[in-house]
Amino acid sequence: MAAAHVLAWAVCVLRVALATVYFQEEFLDGERWRNRWVQSTNDSQLGHFRLSSGKFYGHKEKDKGLQTTQNGRFYAISARFKPFSNKGKTLVLQYTVKHEQKMDCGGGYIKVFPADVDQKNLNGKSQYYVMFGPDICGFDIKQVHVILHFKNQYHSNKKPIRCKVDGFTHLYTLILRPDLTYEVKIDGQAIESGGIEYDWNLTSLRKTEKSSAGSEDREQRREDKPQDWEKHFLDAGASKPSDWNSELDGDWPAVMLQKPPYQDGLKPEGIEKDVWLHQKMKNTNYLTEYDLSEFENIGAIGLELWQVRSGTIFDNFLITDDEEYAENFGKATWGETKGPEREMDDIQAKEELKRAREEDEEEMLLMDKLSGKENVFKRFHRRNEL
Repeated sequence: MAAAHVLAWAVCVLRVALATVYFQEEFLDGERWRNRWVQSTNDSQLGHFRLSSGKFYGHKEKDKGLQTTQNGRFYAISARFKPFSNKGKTLVLQYTVKHEQKMDCGGGYIKVFPADVDQKNLNGKSQYYVMFGPDICGFDIKQVHVILHFKNQYHSNKKPIRCKVDGFTHLYTLILRPDLTYEVKIDGQAIESGGIEYDWNLTSLRKTEKSSAGSEDREQRREDKPQDWEKHFLDAGASKPSDWNSELDGDWPAVMLQKPPYQDGLKPEGIEKDVWLHQKMKNTNYLTEYDLSEFENIGAIGLELWQVRSGTIFDNFLITDDEEYAENFGKATWGETKGPEREMDDIQAKEELKRAREEDEEEMLLMDKLSGKENVFKRFHRRNEL
């Protein structure tokens, strides 16, 4: 049993060692976060962030994150890290968000930017690679955005993904895999998954790429068609004579037979073992160098959003290539404080209810006293009249 535990521990350590963590932020060093995060100065009316764990929390220090502070404002802030490409790799984006003000209208999503993003000038027009997270407004909009940038356009997931709308902290995870599958998790539970090509309505775009590449391929074949194409084809049934000496006789010339007119690679009837001079080749490189969920120069993460009522807290940011590492990180952060957070909220709710009852009782006693004094005054007044 002890050996099994040691082996399991060794596997976990190896797994962590193999994981690549591109960015991780827990705000555990107080105000030093201001050295890593850059507030946009694009607009003087942009809202400001502060470090806070909110009115209720699971751990006062561990639950501190970036909190919006001003109502009816746009917000724009970002942090830079060493640029990387996720080509051929899994990309995992994860963070926690807490709408303790019980969001009525506003964003709670993150954006991942190219490394050359202008942080000081960050705004709604700044190009991004991925936008992910909850967006709430009224009764109609309560969704998780998953928007990908491809072919100079932004493409949204066509599946409706409902977000959490309560005032507690929730863990949001997006996984983009190199096989073009994806998964969206909330609080560690998968709530949506599928194929990126189909769930983002990108099938037609890829078909256009295929058609375009195919047309170019056919044009190239026409240009490369030899002059004697109309006359000959190789006789695949012919073989080099056994007495042929390549050193003395040179290269053996393949036997050429008469063939019907060129038909774009179609095999003539009645000929079984022919090798055509030019074969129709499939163009497998019909996509751009980077596929639907691959990004060349990822280098920054940020918040660029609007909120009617402020108070949202963003924390536990993570960008990695390892799904298991992200899961463990979520358990070590949000997983450790989610229970105590709800307990503290429950205690505060009971205390508020108790205070409300006490205030009501005091008000009733006061009313009774005022009513008693009024009755005494009325009796005294009647006595005088008599």
